[in-house]
Amino acid sequence: MAEFDDQGRPKGPDGPSARTVKPPRVASGQTTASTFAFNRPTIISLLYLGSCLLFVTGIIGLVLAYVWRGEPHEDWESSHYTYLIRTFWLGLLGTVVSTLLMIVLIGFILLAGVAILVIVRCVLSLVAAQKQQPMPNPETWFA
Repeated sequence: MAEFDDQGRPKGPDGPSARTVKPPRVASGQTTASTFAFNRPTIISLLYLGSCLLFVTGIIGLVLAYVWRGEPHEDWESSHYTYLIRTFWLGLLGTVVSTLLMIVLIGFILLAGVAILVIVRCVLSLVAAQKQQPMPNPETWFA
């Protein structure tokens, strides 16, 4: 007959069952696959993505990028600020040009392309920020 400890777990040959799973140990500053780090570049990227629904969040993200770029931060974050600031201005310029070109109907296609480009740039920044890695080429105009 199986023996149980005072918490109702079956006892193994050396006390409580050896099948007890302990959570993985994580060194400070590292994340596990199940955690989502809300670091500064991540917050800015999420604000930019939110601007698809509410334009004001993009402006808030831009202001935060300029403010946080001037404050002390990790080395890997510098490239993200440059990349995200350029993403905002690229998106704004593309939106203005697309709006003007809607008269000749090509603006609708261009606007969709600009939206896709901004979303891709934000996702690339999110992925790199979660790994705490710098952006490989922050001054590029494309993804």
